[in-house]
Amino acid sequence: MLHKTKGLVLRSVKYGDTSLIVSIYTELFGLQSYMVNGVRTFSSKQPYRANMFQPSSLLDMVVYHNDRSTLQRIKEFKWAVVYEDIYQNIHKNTVALFMSEVIQKCLTQPEANPDLFNFLEDAFIHLDRSKGMVTANFPLFFLTHLAHFFGFRLNDNYSESEYILDLQEGVFLPNHPAHPFFLDMPMSTCAAELLRTIHPDSLGELSLNREQRKVLLDAFVSYYTFHQSGFGSLRSLPVLHSLYEI
Repeated sequence: MLHKTKGLVLRSVKYGDTSLIVSIYTELFGLQSYMVNGVRTFSSKQPYRANMFQPSSLLDMVVYHNDRSTLQRIKEFKWAVVYEDIYQNIHKNTVALFMSEVIQKCLTQPEANPDLFNFLEDAFIHLDRSKGMVTANFPLFFLTHLAHFFGFRLNDNYSESEYILDLQEGVFLPNHPAHPFFLDMPMSTCAAELLRTIHPDSLGELSLNREQRKVLLDAFVSYYTFHQSGFGSLRSLPVLHSLYEI
């Protein structure tokens, strides 16, 4: 059957001489794999069709869907959102690749989740429009809020008496835990500020330096490895770290 759905491209792999196999998180069907034929050939009408399947692309699609198949097909596709900056700006593009990889690591089932899709769509649009400190802090904002959709969001219980962030339990404690996976002040205070930042535009108000961003990024990624089965390492993380050194 044919269905209209939005989709967020997470990964694409070349197949044969002209085709792609693409992992797409769709609004209707969750995570799906699609065979896309002929997009790597030149067409005067659509010369850059393969570029539409870069990670972080947001597409409007008409797809064939069979619940018994692990590889679906796309009948029609077009841009749902035309980014102004993500593919031209090295910082934003690196952040987008990092976000795409984190999403792939977290998605273990194909079930649809419209709230998650809306959050992801909104996140990439805000990243594209971001400036300066908002862009720099965006990976941290994304990690703190994405965890909510997978059931392990950090507990926002920071206070003067509970100020040590336990990365295994995901809560602020009054005393150091018995293990080494925690954040103490001032980094725990920075983590609490991120948790309480609801809108991406407010990220520019956080006074984080480069070293603090790197520490928080490593801490949040560690938190994901504790709480998301099979999360493993991120290939995009060292690249993101290198940008913090620029």
